[in-house]
Amino acid sequence: MNKNQIMTLEEVAEYLRMSDRTVKDWVTQGKLPGGKLGTSWRFQRNEIESWVNQKLSPRIKPVPNKGLSGLLSEDRILFLDVKSKNEVLNKLIDVAVDVPGVHSREELVEAVYRRENLMSTGIGLGVGVPHVRLNDVKDLYMSLSIIKDKITDYESLDNVPVKIVIFIVAGRNQHSQYIQVLAKIAKLMKNQEMHDNLIHCQNSEQVFKILNSKEI
Repeated sequence: MNKNQIMTLEEVAEYLRMSDRTVKDWVTQGKLPGGKLGTSWRFQRNEIESWVNQKLSPRIKPVPNKGLSGLLSEDRILFLDVKSKNEVLNKLIDVAVDVPGVHSREELVEAVYRRENLMSTGIGLGVGVPHVRLNDVKDLYMSLSIIKDKITDYESLDNVPVKIVIFIVAGRNQHSQYIQVLAKIAKLMKNQEMHDNLIHCQNSEQVFKILNSKEI
């Protein structure tokens, strides 16, 4: 069929499975390519097909290449003198209640402990990564705590006491972003020098310097 074929309003309506009125409204509003020849609406078939292909193409949003430091704010970096998993989780929950899309502290508590009951988020190497995904959260946020001593009851995969706990709050549809962040965290923690430097940080400025490293 000739791609440059001129179509009538009725033919476009049939092609789109829409009413004549809807097609007329869309072209009048500039939403659909077409115009008038005299008093009649006319459309180029190739333009209509291109418009349909554009509208029906999957709209996949690229995953932003945001570094770990871009997910943090200074008030979500904690230096804690705590002894238990519950203590550190509750401290991290306290600083995450203002994340847009989080409705209450109770919502976070329920989500965090539901996840922990499935399997401990102690990933090894002295690191815990509790995480939740909530319906109304639209971006990804991170809180980080460095433990003064160590937490022995975190039940890590390698049974190593936990010194760093990183809390992630994300939206339900942010699986790709979440996986990328986990990969960055794993890369950071496997770098022994950076891992040790992070443990010995005394302030948020030192933490940001490490997280901004080009190595992660």
